[in-house]
Amino acid sequence: MRVGVPSEIKVHEYRVGLAPGAVREYVAAGHQVLVQSGAGAGIMANDDAYRAAGAEIAATAQEIFASCDMIVKVKEPQPSEWVQLRPGQMLFTYLHLAPDPEQAKGLIASGCTAIAYETVTDDRGALPLLAPMSEVAGRLAIEAAGQAMRRSEGGAGILLGGVPGVAAGRVTVLGGGVVGTHAARMAVGLGAEVTIVDRSIPRLRQLDDMFNGRVRTRYSTLEAIDHEISHADAVIGAVLIPGASAPRLVTREMLKRMKPGAVLVDVAIDQGGCFETSRATTHAEPTYVVDGIIHYCVANMPGAVPQTSAAALNNATLPYGLALANKGIAALDSSTETGRGLLAGLNVHQGKVTSQAVAESLNLAFVAPETALTA
Repeated sequence: MRVGVPSEIKVHEYRVGLAPGAVREYVAAGHQVLVQSGAGAGIMANDDAYRAAGAEIAATAQEIFASCDMIVKVKEPQPSEWVQLRPGQMLFTYLHLAPDPEQAKGLIASGCTAIAYETVTDDRGALPLLAPMSEVAGRLAIEAAGQAMRRSEGGAGILLGGVPGVAAGRVTVLGGGVVGTHAARMAVGLGAEVTIVDRSIPRLRQLDDMFNGRVRTRYSTLEAIDHEISHADAVIGAVLIPGASAPRLVTREMLKRMKPGAVLVDVAIDQGGCFETSRATTHAEPTYVVDGIIHYCVANMPGAVPQTSAAALNNATLPYGLALANKGIAALDSSTETGRGLLAGLNVHQGKVTSQAVAESLNLAFVAPETALTA
């Protein structure tokens, strides 16, 4: 199969769909890999590194979209990209369609087969291609909060870890999944006072054991959320419903009860955000202020640390991408764990929406992936 890797064009996105090491694996499996010139610049991999791995270098993205059977990316296709997709072509990347009806329409119109990293599952129900970026984003969320809390950045001027004789900052983490756990680890490591709010009592028990009592846990209710954010110096939004829009847990009314200069970091912004006042920002202009509360809502947080995040992403996606390259659509086979995972990742196929969560979020007709593939 001919596999294409275009440069990422989202603002301040420095990751790449395939690093040279991953390209080498595809080539060893008998595939041709076409990489856009400069695509690896963000991870300090030049065109010669890709050539050494066995890739061909293309001057433009247009050449890649026009000639390749499968496109491997990191972020969702932008308008100039989705218009280049075509029937019979596979797209393997993060999509986050639930809050993005225009992209969904573009993919439907293209007739392509679009498989989303964020909805690929394993047999335990986990999200193996989302997890590594959730780990990175969770850790970055605390760094972002600490930066935004500085007085020079408009924050309240609180050091998360405090110092002897001075109270540490208070961090509330909404959601005890992968993002929330890694955010809590970073915050605990800095010495902050940390509370995790989640609606799963079994998960709260796990977190209590994991942190050996170093974090407080609270069952998620409106009252609990309202109370915790009103005392917090930083709130990390880390909730996830796979494929669907994130629930809005913090309303604008609640902001009035928060401390002036407190920081909200919305890691769920790719799925629409979990704060009512959230809107996507970029690394160039990461924050804005609503009612005295600083909002950090960068939609591609791991893109800021591309050498780490691209390597972690490539490690996770490689077996799934190779399966697609080896077998094409036949890789979406419910008789294998990888095939079942890819079936769950199928969001759009030949003009049909095949993710129920996406269809419900966008009020579109849903076609079961097995049905769409055999139509």
